[in-house]
Amino acid sequence: MDGRPTNSNRWRRFEEWDRRPLRHDLFAAENPEAGFSVFHSPYDPDPAYSVGAGRITAMDGKLEADFDIIDEFIARHHLDPSVVDEAMALDSGAIARMLVDINVPRHELERLARGMTPAKLADVVGKLTALEISFAYAKMRQRKTPANQAHVTNAKDDPLQLAADSATAVALGFAEIETTMRVASNAWANALACTVGASVGEGGALFQCSIEEAEELQIGLAGLATYAETVSVYGTERAFIDGDDTPWSKAFLTAAYASRGIKARCTSGAASELLMGFHESKSLLYLEARCLCLQRAMGVQGTQNGGIDGAPLTASMAGGLRELMAENLIAVWLGLECASGNDTRVSESEIRVGAKITPYLLAGSDLICSGFGSIKKYDNSFNPSLFNGEEIEDYLVLQRDFEVDGGLTPVDEDHVLSLRMRATEALSAVLDELDLAHVGLERITSVVFASGSQETDSFTPGEVTPISEAIKARGLTALDVVRALAVRGYRAEAENLLFMLKQRISGDYLQTSAMIRDGRVVSAINDPNDYAGPATGYHMDAARWREVQGIRDVLTRDGVLASQDMAARAAPWLLPKGDAVTGSDPHEVVIGLSPAFGERMHRTLAGHRLEDVVSALVAGIEEGGGKARLVRIRHTADTSFLGLSAAGLSGSGFGIGIQAKGTTVLHQAGRMPHMNLELFSNAPLASLDHYRALGRNAARHTWGEAPEPVMVPVQGEALGARFHVRVALLYAIETEMTDPAAAPVELALAPDREKTHA
Repeated sequence: MDGRPTNSNRWRRFEEWDRRPLRHDLFAAENPEAGFSVFHSPYDPDPAYSVGAGRITAMDGKLEADFDIIDEFIARHHLDPSVVDEAMALDSGAIARMLVDINVPRHELERLARGMTPAKLADVVGKLTALEISFAYAKMRQRKTPANQAHVTNAKDDPLQLAADSATAVALGFAEIETTMRVASNAWANALACTVGASVGEGGALFQCSIEEAEELQIGLAGLATYAETVSVYGTERAFIDGDDTPWSKAFLTAAYASRGIKARCTSGAASELLMGFHESKSLLYLEARCLCLQRAMGVQGTQNGGIDGAPLTASMAGGLRELMAENLIAVWLGLECASGNDTRVSESEIRVGAKITPYLLAGSDLICSGFGSIKKYDNSFNPSLFNGEEIEDYLVLQRDFEVDGGLTPVDEDHVLSLRMRATEALSAVLDELDLAHVGLERITSVVFASGSQETDSFTPGEVTPISEAIKARGLTALDVVRALAVRGYRAEAENLLFMLKQRISGDYLQTSAMIRDGRVVSAINDPNDYAGPATGYHMDAARWREVQGIRDVLTRDGVLASQDMAARAAPWLLPKGDAVTGSDPHEVVIGLSPAFGERMHRTLAGHRLEDVVSALVAGIEEGGGKARLVRIRHTADTSFLGLSAAGLSGSGFGIGIQAKGTTVLHQAGRMPHMNLELFSNAPLASLDHYRALGRNAARHTWGEAPEPVMVPVQGEALGARFHVRVALLYAIETEMTDPAAAPVELALAPDREKTHA
C-alpha cells in the first residue's frame, strides 16, 4: 500500500541496484577453451625463436614448416634478425621496467620491439598495471600533440545534416572525420556532403568514408576522402581467410591507398577473432599482438585498435579494460600511429564510460577516440561511441578538470549556428550547380537548428540514393566540387578543399601520426613525442589552455552579483535604528542577519527574496507565541556565530542566525558554537515554509517546549557541484563586509514593508 517492495525477504538496496544502468551490462566468466581469456591463456605459446642463416626458423612454439600465413609474414617482415637475439634474451620484467623508466629513450625501446615475437610483446605488457600502462603509453606514443576523431553520420543519410555536422565537428577541433551510411548505395553522397561541410570554417580535417574497401578506394581516388582505416587484419589464419584476404593482399591495398596520397591505417582489436569464432583458444592480448606485428610488417603508418567492435565483449571480461590499454601500448611501442579505440560504447554505465576514457585523456594519444560520436547516439551509424553528441560538454569539462588536451575546443552557440547555416547553404549550392538536387530553404532550416535527424524534415535515404549514384556514374571529383563552390561564391570553402587536394600531391600527411593544424602538417616527424619525465613532452600553451577553459557556466564575482535582484537593491527595506542591546522579553527571538543581508545580496541560493525569508521567519515566530526582533551582526558572517550572537542578545536566550545566501541556524545562548538546535545547511533546497516552521520552533523553545526539528529533505543532489562556486563567491562578499570591532545594529523594516508584512 505504501509503495514499498512486496518481497520483504530481500535487502531493498539490491532492488535499487537492479534499476541502475549497470544492470544492462553483462559480464563474462573466464573460459580459455571458448576464447574468453584476456592476458593469458594456457593455449598461448611461450616466447621463443630460432635463427638460421639470417632467417627466422622458429617462432613462439612453431617451426618454420608449420608457420601459418600470419607467422610467415611476421617472421619475414617484422622480426629483425639483427636485433632478435638481443631483444628476446632480455627478461620480460626488465623490459617492462624499461617502458616506465624515463631514462630509457623511446627510440631504444622501438628498436628492441623489432626483435620481439608477438608472445614476447604480450608477455612484457602483461606485467604492467593499468597505471603503468598509462604511463608507458604517455612515453611511447608517436606524436607529441594529442588529437581526436569524430564520427559524422545520421539515420537518414541526409547530406544536409552531414554537411552541418561536419562543419560543427571541425569547429570542435576534431582532426579527422569519419562517416558511414545506413544504405550502402549512399556512400558517394555522404562523402561529398562531409567533404563540403569539413571545408567550412577553418577546414583542414582529414576525412574518411567507411565502406567496402574497393568502393572506399574509388571514393578516395575521386578526392572525396583523404584517409582510410577499414583495412582489417586478424590474429588467426581462419579469420583472415574467412574474409578472402591475406596479409599480402592487405599490404597491397594499403600501398594502393598511399600511392594515391590517401593516409591509411589498419584496424584490429581484441575479441574480433572471438566474435568471428576463430579464436584458437588464445588470449585476446596474444592475438592482438600478432595483429600489430603484422601491421608493422606491412609498412602501414598506423593502426586503429583498442577493441573497436569487440571492445564491449573485451570489457565484459575481468581485466578487459586493462587489456585494451595494453594493446594500444604495443601499437605505439611498435612505432605505429594509434587511433586508440574508444569508438564503441562499452557500457550503459556512465561511471564505466568516464573511467574508460580517463587514462587516454591523461596519457594523450595520436587520436584519443577513433570515432567520438559528434552526433547523437541514435544517429551514429557505427553504433554509439564511447562518447556521443549528448556528452560532448562532459568531455570538454574533463579536459578542464585534469588540465589535459583531449583534442576538442568549446564552441560558441552563435558561431556554431552560423557555420551550420553556411555548410548547408554551401552544399545546397554544390548540389544545384552540379545538377544533382535542388534544395529549398525549409529543408536547410530544419537541419541547421536540429540536434538530430529525428527533428529534421530533409532528405530521406531513398532520395539520397539517386544523388549518390549520379556522382559515381558521372565520375564527379573533388575538383568539380571546388569549381562549384567557387562559382557559387563560396571562395573560402573552395580554397580550403583545394588545399586538402594539394596535400594529396605533396604526400606529407602520409607521415606517421600526421594531421593538419593551422594549415600545416603535424606528425611524428616534425612533432615527435619527447616525453622523458616531468617538464617534458606535451604541455598546452597559454592560448590553448584558455581555449580549453572556455566552457559554459563559468561563474565570476561580477556575474554572481549581477544575478541579484536589481529592484531590491534600489529600494532599501532594512533601516538601522542604532546599536542593539540585550532584550528582556522571555519570549523574544532575535533574528541575526549577516553583513551583506539586504545590502549587497538580495536573494538566497534557492532564489527567494530576502524580504520574503524575513517575513516567513517573523510570521513563524509570531505563530509560535514569540516576538521577533531584527539585528544585523557585523563582526562575523559565520552561520554558527551569527546564531550564537543573536541568542546572546535575545531576552529568551534563543536566536536565529541567517546568511544572505539562506543558510540558517537556530541557536541557544551558552551552547558551544557548533552545537546548535537546528540548522538549514542546504539553503538551495530550503523553502519559505521551512523558514516559517523554523521561526515557529524557535518561539516554542522560549516556552520550554522541545519541538520536532525542521528537516530540509535531500535526495542525494550533488549540491556542492551545483552551488559551491556561487556559495564561495557570495560568502567572500559577506566576509569583506565584516568588521571584528563592529557592534550589532538594531534594524526596522521600512514603513511600506511593515504594511506589507501586516
